[in-house]
Amino acid sequence: MSGRDEALISSGEDNLIWQTAVRIAGDLQQQMPAIELQLDNQIPLGKGLGSSAAALTAGVVIASSMLGLRWPRGRVLDEAARIEGHPDNVAACVHGSIVASATDSSDVTHAARLELHPRFGIAVVVPDFLLPTVEARRVLPQSYSRADVIFNIQRSALLITALATGITDAFPTALEDRLHQPYRAHLVPGLVEICRLRMKGLLGCALSGAGPSILVFYERGYEHVCQSVQHVFTAHGKDSEVILTDLATRGYELS
Repeated sequence: MSGRDEALISSGEDNLIWQTAVRIAGDLQQQMPAIELQLDNQIPLGKGLGSSAAALTAGVVIASSMLGLRWPRGRVLDEAARIEGHPDNVAACVHGSIVASATDSSDVTHAARLELHPRFGIAVVVPDFLLPTVEARRVLPQSYSRADVIFNIQRSALLITALATGITDAFPTALEDRLHQPYRAHLVPGLVEICRLRMKGLLGCALSGAGPSILVFYERGYEHVCQSVQHVFTAHGKDSEVILTDLATRGYELS
């Protein structure tokens, strides 16, 4: 066991990767053989960065390989989405890059991948506190107004188009939100100020998943704008770390 937050990752039977593989085997009335699992984790845990989805996807891939199932990526995605309950993060783990996904009425998951325009970069600012997903979900309302839903649908389409084409004029409007950030703002000190940051090279900021990490969209060559997000966290008494990372060009890999 090595990498980030290794002390938080179980090395026993309750390890999420192993549990997922065992679940897949059980669903197929098979038994997982004993394996030696070596983990080098690079995803901060409990920070809204999809660590559980990555673990689930790894478990499905391991089960497929060890049980001789030879599942294609589409089947791996279906199984991972079924266990996760939604395809959002597992689709990115399976395919890499930027992925839009949805599960149809037959529980089949469909995913479309696109490449980030080369003029854009995406960084993550990770604060030094945890925000359990269950807590972040609890503050969301049971229903939304038609106006708020239309507002977000418009911006979702605008964001995807802008990221693929490199159109900067779409920002920061494309990152506006009425469905989750306003309700979670009190759980992430500084979120309101961060989303209002404006400066040359900064396209905009958004909460990563349920939080508390912040996604920073910027024009390449302006990576330093991430420091402004850190300054806001500092003003609220929170330390943070900037992770500059390129989007994965592929999803999971077997060697």
